[in-house]
Amino acid sequence: MRQMRLHKKITVWLCVAALLLVMMPTSCGETTSGISEKPLVIPGLSYQERVTLQYADQFAVDRYEDGYSLISVADGAKYLVVPEGQEIPDGLNGKIRILRQPLKHVYLAAAAAMGPFEALDCGSAVRFSGIRAEDWYIDYAKNAMATGEMIYAGKYREPDYEMLLEGSCSLSIQSTMIEHNPEVKEKMEELGITVFVDYSSYETHPLGRSEWIKVYGEMLGKPDEAARLFDEQAAQLAAIGDNADTGKTVVFFYISSSGQAVTRKSGDYVSKMMELAGGHNIFTDLDTGNATSTVKMEMEQFYTTAKNADIMIYDSAIGSEPQSLDEVIAKNELLADFKAVRENRVWCAHDNLFQASMKLGDVIADFHAIFSDTTDEHPPQYLYKLESEAAA
Repeated sequence: MRQMRLHKKITVWLCVAALLLVMMPTSCGETTSGISEKPLVIPGLSYQERVTLQYADQFAVDRYEDGYSLISVADGAKYLVVPEGQEIPDGLNGKIRILRQPLKHVYLAAAAAMGPFEALDCGSAVRFSGIRAEDWYIDYAKNAMATGEMIYAGKYREPDYEMLLEGSCSLSIQSTMIEHNPEVKEKMEELGITVFVDYSSYETHPLGRSEWIKVYGEMLGKPDEAARLFDEQAAQLAAIGDNADTGKTVVFFYISSSGQAVTRKSGDYVSKMMELAGGHNIFTDLDTGNATSTVKMEMEQFYTTAKNADIMIYDSAIGSEPQSLDEVIAKNELLADFKAVRENRVWCAHDNLFQASMKLGDVIADFHAIFSDTTDEHPPQYLYKLESEAAA
């Protein structure tokens, strides 16, 4: 009995200790996202300001005198941008990674990051691609791969280390997929290649993704240009306004090679963009609980709900862009009975939409033009209407 009472006491104390640990604030003023609420004191550098963010919450940028800046990312990583001709401060915390300007010979394996490089006219800083030429839909990347200015150096999980070292690569920009292959990250850092992980896909607001151009503007020495480009995207959303609800229901989907319908989860960033544009994903509570942004379902199940959608948008990211409505209907004859098909309200997303992280304000404006029937005044850039061959 005495042992049982002792065991119960130990269990209670362990529970109390665990609760206290959970309730304790994170150290050094750090939020649960790994970003410090207060600027970091860096020996020898005078703090100036923290960059104002409108939508993003997965990074912070603190500026110091003489052009230095500290980029903090949600995973807790910190990167000190060292201007050309300046030295690394003495006594710097060894966990802070260094990004020396000018950036060059970059190995880029995060497709979302190429948009900011292109927009800032700094694509030449990227020498190595972790994405094959045929999988790029950004103009600069496609052209650079064709001319050899940018070369394929292996997928993010299987980089060509020898090529990177021979090419004097000092920075690898990765998506969060690299976290599934920590050995690759460790190997790169052993070889002296700094690994920067882009967390833009974790932003809760779609324009938070576009605001990551401020990160790359800081790295590339173009902070003012980055702020201007982001403001242009934010202005697109502001122009739509808070009362833009059109009441239109929308389904964003494609048909897989196995005949299943694949559609967006109710809360993913595409659904959020449609909502900001005044539309509503007709699937209001679709979530599988996993990390993917799409859901697969049998066609009959998809038909039950999606047949009544006011507007259909076909996702061409998987496979080629359909040239007519007939091509889409040919994937499954049930589609012919959908309301949007009968009323000629079917659109297709260009295959570059998912690499247009820097242009999400434009994408939202495109959605709004479709939902509000104002495409004549505002022709969409990232979507096109699918017509039947008979109508053509």
